[in-house]
Amino acid sequence: EVQLVESGGGLVQPGGSLRLSCAASGFTFSSYWMYWVRQAPGKGLQWVSGINSGGGTVYYADSVKGRFTISRDNAKNTDYLQMNSLKAEDTAVYYCVKGGRWYSDAFDAWGQGTLVTVSP
Repeated sequence: EVQLVESGGGLVQPGGSLRLSCAASGFTFSSYWMYWVRQAPGKGLQWVSGINSGGGTVYYADSVKGRFTISRDNAKNTDYLQMNSLKAEDTAVYYCVKGGRWYSDAFDAWGQGTLVTVSP
């Protein structure tokens, strides 16, 4: 059974930083794209970032480019989202998402989400 467990969310002041982690199990983590998707209160899902199986290719939404960094440690079956210079508009539930072997593959598993609140 595929499991994705996020951690690291919390309350942070504007301009602060947080690092989210996603611990994966139940599949060959090193073979799949991984993503972060967020949902702000009362809004729809927004794709944030993606990283390929080897970690050498990464993509970001324009709204987080230059502030967020996605990475992964395949030995630990974990991927991360380092979030710096946080803004109020980054407040959301952040989901870790498993993709396929290719960037164009559909998402096929989601974590339960971790809440990030950016507020003075």
